[in-house]
Amino acid sequence: MKRLLILVFSCVVAASAAAQSTPVPAPGAGGPRTVDLDPAKLKLASANAIVLDAASNRPVYAKAPNEVTPIASLTKLMTAMVTLDAGLPLDESIAVDIDDFDYLKGTRSRLRAGAELSRREMLRLALMASENRAASTLARHYPGGTNAFVAAMNAKARALGMGATRFLDPTGLSAGNVSTANDLAVLVATAAQYPLIREFSTTDSYFVEVQPTGQILGFNNTNRLVKSDDWNIHVSKTGYIREAGKCLVMMATIASRPVVIVLLDSLGRYTRVADAIRVKHWLETGEGLPLKSVRAKAPAKVGKAKALPAKAGKPSARVRGSFSR
Repeated sequence: MKRLLILVFSCVVAASAAAQSTPVPAPGAGGPRTVDLDPAKLKLASANAIVLDAASNRPVYAKAPNEVTPIASLTKLMTAMVTLDAGLPLDESIAVDIDDFDYLKGTRSRLRAGAELSRREMLRLALMASENRAASTLARHYPGGTNAFVAAMNAKARALGMGATRFLDPTGLSAGNVSTANDLAVLVATAAQYPLIREFSTTDSYFVEVQPTGQILGFNNTNRLVKSDDWNIHVSKTGYIREAGKCLVMMATIASRPVVIVLLDSLGRYTRVADAIRVKHWLETGEGLPLKSVRAKAPAKVGKAKALPAKAGKPSARVRGSFSR
């Protein structure tokens, strides 16, 4: 893990408009064996994609990587970075307000007006469960409020060289939040430098005790792959609004190397997961899987949950599971 972090921290992602066909080393347990990665063998249903070898800063596959497109809740990776960069107290209690309700898309949330959680727990729910009210609450409690927060998001994007990226809100509900696959590869590699983003975005499920009511709520990760023993994922975020389609970004270790995967505008409920599986198989074997060969099963409605917080042990409390989007 230490070696992985060193590799990730030194990663400065280079944009590329075309796929690279040069073989990428994929050392096996027996020695320095290589797999020839032919981009023509990888067939993806996502409209825009990039697969980046984070150790060498080299894209090994790209599909329309410079096309500007809405990014939905992938936005929340930037929301998390701006929140953490501000150095605000993570244990400070912050409350959901009616201003945090979604009047644009009408999405629902179990965090009602007046619900209080620590900034740490709001950040966790925004990343793992893509909780829109949590993300909005984080922005509203930023010095200067939501407008200042969004300005900081755009300033951070410019500082990272994400020239095609623009943010209008901290949740991703606005179709005006746009980026490219290349820019998002930069975002993912940068997010991987934040220990809490790595932890929270890959938490499979979690319980929180909401104040002042003491109600205990259970939330699941919107990316079911984080629960799979077949994957070693370090950063994860899903996204969906109608204008963006299904989206998924990850940093994972595949074939003994850290890899950034960006999948945008996928049609179908499970296409983004199926495409991720295709990428993994291609990196490990050099062979592609037909578009119709991958069957991504529906996630369980209620997954395993981590231990309850110290004050969340009331046996009579009603516990619900959240659903992936």
